[in-house]
Amino acid sequence: MKKYVKLISASIAVCLATLPLSACSKKDDDGMTTISLNEVTHSVFYAPLYLAESLGYLEEEGIKLDLTNGGGADNVMSAVLSGDADIGFCGPEAALYVLLGGSTDVPTVIGQLTKRDGSFLVSRTPQPNFQWTDLKGKEILAGRKGGVPAMTFEYVLGQHGLTDGTDVTLNYDVAFNLMVGAFEAGTADYCTMFDPTAYEYEAAGKGYVVASVGEASGEVPYTCFIAKNSWLRKNDDVAKGFLRAVTKAVKYVNETPSATVAPYLTAYFEGVSETSLAASVERYRNIDAWRTELTMTEDSFNRLQDIIENAGELPERVQMLELVNNDYAKTVFEEIYTG
Repeated sequence: MKKYVKLISASIAVCLATLPLSACSKKDDDGMTTISLNEVTHSVFYAPLYLAESLGYLEEEGIKLDLTNGGGADNVMSAVLSGDADIGFCGPEAALYVLLGGSTDVPTVIGQLTKRDGSFLVSRTPQPNFQWTDLKGKEILAGRKGGVPAMTFEYVLGQHGLTDGTDVTLNYDVAFNLMVGAFEAGTADYCTMFDPTAYEYEAAGKGYVVASVGEASGEVPYTCFIAKNSWLRKNDDVAKGFLRAVTKAVKYVNETPSATVAPYLTAYFEGVSETSLAASVERYRNIDAWRTELTMTEDSFNRLQDIIENAGELPERVQMLELVNNDYAKTVFEEIYTG
C-alpha cells in the first residue's frame, strides 16, 4: 500500500488513541454555535467560504467560524480525526486514504466547493502562445509528491505526452508554502501558484502567468468540506446551515461584480489590495472554479481517481458513495434556488 495511505493510517491510530470521541460544536451564551474549520491553505480560490462569514450568511444560520490553516491535506485530516476540527476543508483524497487505511469512522464529504485545480503556471519569461509541450526539458515546481496539485499537474502533462523524469522534471523537494520563494530565488523554470499570489507576482514583474492548470485538467473534486460521521450525527442541522451559507456565498460571487466582492475579502488577506483581490476573483470566476450546487458528480470523482492512479498513489479504486453524502448540499441548494 502506498505511503500516503500508510501516513493517514498512522494518523488514525494516533487520533483514536488520544481522542476516541468526536468533539461536538459548542453553543455560546448568545446562542451561536461555533464551528472549528481547518482549511488546507489560504487563497482567493476559496472566496465563497470567507464570503459566507463576511456577508453575514453564517450569522443568519446561528454559526460562528473558528478558521485555522492546516498547511496541507494530511494535517487537515489529522485535525478532523482527532476532533480538533469539526470540519476539514481539503481535497477528498484525504478521506479516500483514510478509507483505504481501514478506519471505522471514515470522514464523509458533505460538500464540494471547488471543481477544478486553482493553480496557475508561472513562467520566468512571457509566453503569449504557450503550449504545454513547451515544458519539454524544463523543471517545474508543482507541489509535494502525492498531493493533488502535483498529481493533477502530472496528469495534465500526461495528456500532452510528457512524462516526469523523461521529458520534464517535477521538483518535489520544496515545501508547498516555500515554492514561490524558491522560484524567486532561481529554482526551476516554472512554478505553480494560487491567486492572489500569482496575480501579485506577475504584477510585480517577477514572472508571467501562462496557463491555468484547472482549465487543462477538467473538472475534478478539488476542495471539499469533510466531517466525521460521529460529528454529523450530533450536528445535522449545523452542517446544513453551514452549507446553506456557503451556497448563498457562491451565488453571490457568481452574480456580483468582482470589484464589489473584493472589499468583503480584505479582512482575510492582510496587505493584499482590493485591486488584486478583484482580479483574482475575476480569474477564478472565468475558469468556472466553484460548484453552484455543492454536490459531487461521479464523473469528477472518477477523474480524481484517474489522477491519483496515474501518479501511482492509489492501491485500489472505490465507489463515490463510500465517501460522499450529497444529501446535505442538494437539500440546501433546492431551498435557495427553488424554495
